[in-house]
Amino acid sequence: MSETVDPVELSNRIIDTGNPEPPHNRVLDELVEVEDEVAVVESFSHCWAVKTQEGLVCVDASGAGSGENVVEALRGWSKDPINSLVYTHGHLDHVGGSGAFIEDAEARSEKKPVVIAHEAVLDRFDRYRLTSDWNTFINKRQFGGITPRAEVGTTRIGIGGFGSTFLPDSVADPEITYRDSYLLEVGGKSFELNHGRGETDDHTWVWDEENKTVFAGDFVIWTFPNAGNPQKVQRYALEWAQALRDMLDRGAEKVYPAHGLPIVGRKRVETVLGDMAEALEYLTDSTLELMNAGARLDEIIHEVFVPDHLSEKPWLAPLYDEPEFVVRNIYRLYGGWWDGDPSRLKPAPDSLLAKEMVSLLGSVEVLVDRADELAEKGELRLACHLVEMAVQSEPSHEGAQRARARIYWQRRSAERSLMSKGIFAAAARESEATYGERTPRMKMREAVRKSMQ
Repeated sequence: MSETVDPVELSNRIIDTGNPEPPHNRVLDELVEVEDEVAVVESFSHCWAVKTQEGLVCVDASGAGSGENVVEALRGWSKDPINSLVYTHGHLDHVGGSGAFIEDAEARSEKKPVVIAHEAVLDRFDRYRLTSDWNTFINKRQFGGITPRAEVGTTRIGIGGFGSTFLPDSVADPEITYRDSYLLEVGGKSFELNHGRGETDDHTWVWDEENKTVFAGDFVIWTFPNAGNPQKVQRYALEWAQALRDMLDRGAEKVYPAHGLPIVGRKRVETVLGDMAEALEYLTDSTLELMNAGARLDEIIHEVFVPDHLSEKPWLAPLYDEPEFVVRNIYRLYGGWWDGDPSRLKPAPDSLLAKEMVSLLGSVEVLVDRADELAEKGELRLACHLVEMAVQSEPSHEGAQRARARIYWQRRSAERSLMSKGIFAAAARESEATYGERTPRMKMREAVRKSMQ
């Protein structure tokens, strides 16, 4: 066991003082008993375990790369059979480790745990199989700048499998699925599984009425809610907020999330969940107000921001996703994919537009020089537009590609969210590949820890 601060103690201090004390998402693969008969294995995605008279009830299996470590940590705490395994949703960092749970039961000659999830998890698995290569590609880009080799890449924290497919063959399909709610009764304890849409459409949060405890999955992640991911399917900001309000209405006194720290004490629960819900509701209301006034997406994303009294809360830091992306997703949910600019309804190819711009300016060097000037002034949004045009116009122009790599590395350094950093790093590496140079990559665990600080 490493010498780390107890997660409840750390959480209490952060919430009570407002001092961030990062990291909040601790990738330790170590178990802590947070109360009698309840423990957590802190990993990139946590596994929560509850002792009952008929064995353990576990919430989430962590990822393919961490599943064995999670099971080993559980076995250091309890030798009881794992009776049930609840998936809070179908993301691979929550289900990828299920194979290790099955192998553990087989090695101990015990009955396999019963896997329970919302019915839409099966649809998600089908979609992963249909878009396996695409999901592998976008995860590499999302975590841009990180070594892609299997032994140190995204697989190690459970974002993808070790084999040729995104969804590992070892992932266990749920045996029991439900639509709205499901009552799980095991060994004298009851757990109510509730469906809610937020980061995903297949999400479950678990309610323990006797102990006033919520096992929240990704409804609570100790960063700004991941409701805007630019490379993933639709997410649901307002329904996410409603799920948080439902947890509060039940009288939750403890919230045990899949990422980040436990939240213990009614006042602390009200603070964190209330702030998260308020932020999502504010973004939704403000976006819809402008949409109803006929605003284009361009106007909306540059006018809607999280209120100042929420923006610096440690549990709302934009370290993974960010509010601007959430606004885009709200617009997409209610308004579709078209941004309101008629020229972009059926646009010309980007390369033709870029060539026309270079023709008007006289040379690609004019665009490159101006992009560099803007970057030096810190006007990186504009600089990226111009250098992108330069490369689109002449992809083989080494000076343009070098400028593109340089500017996107600068852009990456200026951003806070892991999603922005990953995409901009991937763009820089794309240009570096054209002239045969390569900036050293970070190992995944180091990159994740840095991004969450």
